[in-house]
Amino acid sequence: MGSILITGGAGYIGSHTVQVLLEKKVEVIVLDSLVTGHRAAVPAEVPFYQGDISDAGLVRNIVESHKVEAVIHFAARSLVGESMTMPDLYFYENTAKTNLFVSNLLRLGVNKIVFSSTAAVYGLPETVPIAEESPTGPINPYGLSKLMIEASFPWLEKAHGLKWVALRYFNAAGAALDGSIGEEHLPETHLIPLVLKTALGQREAIQVFGTDYNTLDRTCIRDYIHVLDLAEAHILALKALDHQINSGVFNVGTGQGYSVLQVINAAKRITGLNIPVVEAARRSGDPDVLIAKVDKIEKAFGWKASYSDLETIISSAWKWHKNNPDGYNR
Repeated sequence: MGSILITGGAGYIGSHTVQVLLEKKVEVIVLDSLVTGHRAAVPAEVPFYQGDISDAGLVRNIVESHKVEAVIHFAARSLVGESMTMPDLYFYENTAKTNLFVSNLLRLGVNKIVFSSTAAVYGLPETVPIAEESPTGPINPYGLSKLMIEASFPWLEKAHGLKWVALRYFNAAGAALDGSIGEEHLPETHLIPLVLKTALGQREAIQVFGTDYNTLDRTCIRDYIHVLDLAEAHILALKALDHQINSGVFNVGTGQGYSVLQVINAAKRITGLNIPVVEAARRSGDPDVLIAKVDKIEKAFGWKASYSDLETIISSAWKWHKNNPDGYNR
């Protein structure tokens, strides 16, 4: 594998993918605006460029200086709530800038890209588990901004020979097993870090949004995928493109789910700490169950989740949060 450009490589999933690629002795270059990423999440030895994917001159410099052969594209805005209040920002930052970025890559002779997409493209699913062929119908601008990028790829493939894989993540979770890097968003909206911040006393309680779902414990169920399994999926997708696999979309999940209460109870057990819970009204648009069908990625790439049991997810996340209570501002 030649040199790989990682956009958003200082973000949560990007930084873990950089770490796994380094372990595999792959040359990586990181481009990140640091609007939401953390410079401390990227090892000092990795060539790092602070800048925007829409900066054509910068992208040209990186591609030519490092002889970039392929790109893993993580850089994006990803807060659903923010996208509802600022849809224009999301269509500009995610969709328009990615279109410009990919066009520039193709002009520079880089035609292989693995794209960070999302299960939010499915909206409210008609059936569960959700297959890649399921109808798409995003219910927020974030999901639509990603789906619009996906929709552009087959046309770019037809016109310019783009080779692409779009990975539709379910719920990314966990941290590096050695505790060196982890998950930090500002603001934090993900369940597991919020639960662990509550365990640390940084929050008074964890809110459970809805206890009237059609599930065994009446809280909603989600498919959690360990960030290291996600990283491996990206690497296998790149290798598959090198071996002329057909471009396309692939779910990345486990095919099973855990409820909100299961997550909280596991965190209580693993941390040994009290985690106060407050019931709140359910949020509009939250389905009872979201679980991925993962046959396609398992068959195409030989990928299988290795770290996505609830014990490993929460234990690894707890190691990071306990050792870095102030996040990357340590």
